[in-house]
Amino acid sequence: MAAVLFIVFGITLIFGMPIALTLAAGGVAAIAYDGAIPIFVAGQKLFTSIDSFTLMAIPFFMLAGALMSSGGISKRLVGFANACVGWMPGGLGVVTIFACMLFGALSGSPTATAAAIGSVMLPSLKEQGYDIKFSLSTIAAAGILGCIIPPSTVMINYASVTEVSIGDMFAGGLLPGIILGVGMMFVAVWYGIKKQIPRTSFSFRQLWYATINSIGALLMPVIILGGIYGGVFTPTESAAIACVYGFIVGIFVYKELKLDELKGVILSAASSSGMVMFIVSAAGVFGYVMAREQIPAIAANFLISLSDSYIIFLLLVNILLMIVGCFLETTAAILILAPILYPALTAYGINPVHFGIVMCINLAIGMLTPPLGVNIYVAAGLDNQPAETVINRYLICYIVIMFSILMLLTYIPDIVMLLPNML
Repeated sequence: MAAVLFIVFGITLIFGMPIALTLAAGGVAAIAYDGAIPIFVAGQKLFTSIDSFTLMAIPFFMLAGALMSSGGISKRLVGFANACVGWMPGGLGVVTIFACMLFGALSGSPTATAAAIGSVMLPSLKEQGYDIKFSLSTIAAAGILGCIIPPSTVMINYASVTEVSIGDMFAGGLLPGIILGVGMMFVAVWYGIKKQIPRTSFSFRQLWYATINSIGALLMPVIILGGIYGGVFTPTESAAIACVYGFIVGIFVYKELKLDELKGVILSAASSSGMVMFIVSAAGVFGYVMAREQIPAIAANFLISLSDSYIIFLLLVNILLMIVGCFLETTAAILILAPILYPALTAYGINPVHFGIVMCINLAIGMLTPPLGVNIYVAAGLDNQPAETVINRYLICYIVIMFSILMLLTYIPDIVMLLPNML
């Protein structure tokens, strides 16, 4: 049964079938081959896998991100970022990264972050003479901060399959996300110095006006995260509140979101949410077969038998995730691998929140590596460029920085656990 599961999954994946269908095909084929389980169980698992209050946060956060992109919030965040860090060497590159950090605290999606901030920043980057290769690679790399800085839909998926607290995951991702953003800024500053990009001067007046102009956007992460950690509402409820807040700010405060555009915004969010939730649903069938065949326990025992050292274990896991991230979409990778790797954590004394953040960052880096590299294609599409334009030495610099920080976070868990332990 297990062999059928992985053979069908692998063959359908090789032939280019969408990941949700490959997961479902593997699960259904295994159930049909076994014969002991009624085939309608697969249909039940498709439904029960997404019948979760926790997972309701995903479509709500995606709708909130779509409302903010259309409501002028991304443009104001860019203005605020420019006032804060635009005076630094490589100014607009640094602004792009900082703006992605801010937008990531609102949307929870790496592709939405890259698309929203990239569409605002790219015309300015081109106008100021920034190399198109640098510009697109910066947008692609900074976009992944959307799934690391909370709230994050990827962290919600991890929490849903491991039953780890979403609040702890969000807290654990905040400091690593900031460290990653700052690390990327060094590449942009280096580029600015090397290319002798003209610099602007810092202005308190400009910062003041930009802060006032973007206060509606800046308050959103405060409301979301403050409400969660203050015990006012759950992460799922916070996602619904984010939608209402984004609607009010876009319609009544910034007045850039028109009612006749609302249908398109909702349909766009529904399409993105449907894609993710279909993957989650199909992974439920796949996971049911894995659990029935005790694959997670077998895999955990195998990993433990390789080495008694948690250092070796984490190194092997990082290598595995790096490879998987090149070929498998982040949500699917989390839903398949987290249940397999999770049982081994207890044996090595690894905190599941720390491991979850390492896993999320590792797979996020996979969004910058071909052949899948989703953010590469998102960035390239902003200027109708081939993907090869985004894959360049600047992107490699970003990946090296991110991988170095990943290793730091992997073996110094106190960095990740600082905020969760304080709450």
